[in-house]
Amino acid sequence: MVPVIALVGRPNVGKSTLFNHLTRSKDALVADLPGLTRDRQYGFANFQDQVFIVVDTGGLAAADSQLDQASESQTRYAIAEADAIIFLVDGRDGLTPSDRQVASSLRGLGKPIAVAVNKSEGVDANLAVAEFFELGLTPPLAISAVRGQRVGELLTQVLSGFDMDPVQRDPASSEAMEVAIIGRPNAGKSTLVNRLLGEDRVVTSDVPGTTRDSVRIHLSRDGKDYWLVDTAGLRRRSRVDNDIEQWSVAQTLLAIDRASVVVALIDARLGVTDQDVHLIGLALQRGRPVAVGVNKWDGLSRGARQQINRDVDRLLDFAKFVKVVPISALHGSRIDDLLAAARRAHDAGQRDLPTADINRVLEAAVVAHPPPVVRGRRIRLRYAHQGGRRPPRIVVHGNQTGHLPDHYRRYLANTFRQAFALEGSPLALEFKQGDNPFAGRRNELTPRQRRSRQRLMRHAKGKRR
Repeated sequence: MVPVIALVGRPNVGKSTLFNHLTRSKDALVADLPGLTRDRQYGFANFQDQVFIVVDTGGLAAADSQLDQASESQTRYAIAEADAIIFLVDGRDGLTPSDRQVASSLRGLGKPIAVAVNKSEGVDANLAVAEFFELGLTPPLAISAVRGQRVGELLTQVLSGFDMDPVQRDPASSEAMEVAIIGRPNAGKSTLVNRLLGEDRVVTSDVPGTTRDSVRIHLSRDGKDYWLVDTAGLRRRSRVDNDIEQWSVAQTLLAIDRASVVVALIDARLGVTDQDVHLIGLALQRGRPVAVGVNKWDGLSRGARQQINRDVDRLLDFAKFVKVVPISALHGSRIDDLLAAARRAHDAGQRDLPTADINRVLEAAVVAHPPPVVRGRRIRLRYAHQGGRRPPRIVVHGNQTGHLPDHYRRYLANTFRQAFALEGSPLALEFKQGDNPFAGRRNELTPRQRRSRQRLMRHAKGKRR
């Protein structure tokens, strides 16, 4: 499973500092998503190959331990949806009445609670935690969020009770493709699900926020099995002004993380918003294949359609490899095309790329546009191979690869993606520097392969001149 960990405590104990530390890993992604107030923020984190979601909550508002109404509401949502809680206290201030009241409210939840005594750098750990045993919770642990001291021990304690489910870690291992349908409120996600199912399976309404939690429904269509996950709509925080719109953001993040493929719906009548761009970028950064549906296309004027197409080209420039399909979920127009685009994106993310083909594409790309010269030496990209799937990962070996500029990395990624028709799937490139383990095996090439290699090398030398 992917556990949800909430950070709870009074103000200025270091919750946000710990949040930033936990979400700074290579695979982390801070999600400043809607459905939140300023005091509630979600992010992906990774510890010892275990992914979890961390939630930063608002602090207690005053010394008398009375919560501000909005902050209290948000903190209650975070605690309710969390699988475990990290209760932060300040080791420099010592135990306060506010800490005691927070502990009292957490004690009866029946959830794992870890007490972290923050700001303990430079202090003997045993002395820092001594008075916090009075809280009557788990034995407190002295940490320093700003320096990362003993944070690993804290996470080991918190995550020890959670087991990774192999099916959830790699949902694509199942024959049924799991499709997470995401988008802003009232974009038509539930209507699309009902149209695909051919029945009113989920509640639809013109009122934004009708769907509160993720709903998982089985679908058989054209001889293929799917799991459709209808998620709650996510909007900008500034538009969230009442309790009915406090959706479970964690459930949507979990749906994205567990999905085989993500279908992002855009409301054509509202145009492409920053929130749409953020959601699509979030799914791609989590390594999920994506297909985009521009819903409510019916009834739009020709000028409005042209404007949406321009907005898609401009705002989704980072995702040109993603298929965009104009649809009408209400009338069923082109929903089969959208599902087919999702299937192609899913298949692209699972594709096995032959090493010989990868090297042929790499060699041709280097010949067409050689890497730049760094410190008087040209960067050499010697060979490549596939390093993983979902998303496809290509490992490129050479010298001085750490100095390869971003624009050349993008060029290689686009070249590989085009060569292997990776529509809708992100592509991860990894560069390594070291000796070629295939050196000395030149004689194993066939005569035809050697002649082809010699022609390419002569052509490359001619271009450099």
